[in-house]
Formats: sequence, structure tokens, C-alpha cells
Amino acid sequence: MSSELRLKKLRGSGGFVMAQVSDDQQRKGNLGGPDLFLAPIGRLDQEKISKYYCNTCEKDYEGSPKIEYESPNEEVAQNLILLERGQYMCTTCGSTIAEYREFQKQNQQADVGLAKPISPSIDQPTVSESTIQPLTRSETQTFSSPSDSQNSFSSIVGMSVYDSDAKKVGVAKQVGVNSSHQVVLIVTKNNGSDETIEWGKIKKIGEIILLGDGTQSGADSGLRCAGCSFENKIGSKFCESCGSKL
Repeated sequence: MSSELRLKKLRGSGGFVMAQVSDDQQRKGNLGGPDLFLAPIGRLDQEKISKYYCNTCEKDYEGSPKIEYESPNEEVAQNLILLERGQYMCTTCGSTIAEYREFQKQNQQADVGLAKPISPSIDQPTVSESTIQPLTRSETQTFSSPSDSQNSFSSIVGMSVYDSDAKKVGVAKQVGVNSSHQVVLIVTKNNGSDETIEWGKIKKIGEIILLGDGTQSGADSGLRCAGCSFENKIGSKFCESCGSKL
């Protein structure tokens, strides 16, 4: 396979960069669809970036944005280490162009286990886990993942979850079935609270979990619970997850 570098547009949550990338980096950045994303590629050599665009400034800049990163080497889940986290920042206004996380399994042959618990904020509501039933071993073997992914549910736990703008939403905590017998993904958000996401809203599972654009049914119906973010059926007057009035 060719190792030639090609100039590509790589999207981030706050803009994009134009950079010379390899075939392997293109594969990492391809999460489905025509766009390439910067987040799953990680940290690029700054000399490979020819220019970038900042959404805040609404302007193109020559050269590379500022790249800030740290290496926490933190265990975020069983058999999963967060090696590095960083962000691309506009050199003019300081806004974030893109964020990234790089992970490594301690044991490459083993699956990723449960996510490391995060203490939720006192002011943040949490999902009522009594309404979520975990999938059995047989269900995880027979239920297919989005985009024909070969990942088992046990390996999904602990993965970083990103929205369609390549912004990190949180970390996958649990896969289960809600009171409406729908398969859902529980995500521990960046602020420590939990959110349930319908399985059909997951666009792609690879090195990260990519969500769709949020325009699926239910997003515009006004039936998303303000307390726990559960998507309720049309006509519901109370949240099926936490019981709050809609």
C-alpha cells in the first residue's frame, strides 16, 4: 500500500485543518461518509499542517494551530489506558479547533472492561439505572452493531463517544435495554452525569463511537426529558425513565 502523503481536510468541532496525512491516518479519520475527522487521528506533526479554519474567527489561517497536550497514562476502564489527550487551538482567539484522545489496551488480546466510575456533580441529574436492564451474554452475541461493526458490547464499554461535529460527549458506560425494550447506550458525560442514547442514533463504531447528527425521530418532538435526557414515546406526559413531568 502507498505510503505517499496526501493533502486532506480534517474536521474538528471548532473548524478544520488542511494537512498531509498517510493512508493509515486517513483510515483512522474516516468514520463513515465523505468527511475525515481529526479527533481519531490524534496529534499530527505541525509541519504537516498547511492551514486551518477557525469557526469562531470565521477565518482561514496559514500554518498550524497551537497544539496543547498532556500524557496522563490514566486507567479509564478495565484494560484501557488513556495515553494522551490534547486539543488544537486557534493561535488568534484561543478557541478549540478539535480535541483528541489516544488510548491503549494493557492486554491486546483481552476486551475492554467496565469504565472507571466518575463521581457525578451534585447539581447534575443521573440516569436511573433501575430502568435499564443489562444485556445478557447471549444477547450480546446475537445483537448486531451499527455499520456491521465487529465490536462486542463488552469492548464498547470505555470507548470515547463523539458527536457528529467530532466533539467528545463522554465515555460509554453500559449497554442495556430500557423500559420500552429498546437497546440503549449509557454514556458518562464529561460533567460526570449519565445520559441514555438510543442504539439507532449511533452512526459508527470503530476506535471511537460516533453519534449521528441528532435529527432522528424524537429529537424535534419535545419529548426528551430535561432531567435525564431519555427519549420518550410521542404522547408521553411523564418520563418513562425517571418519572419527571414532560
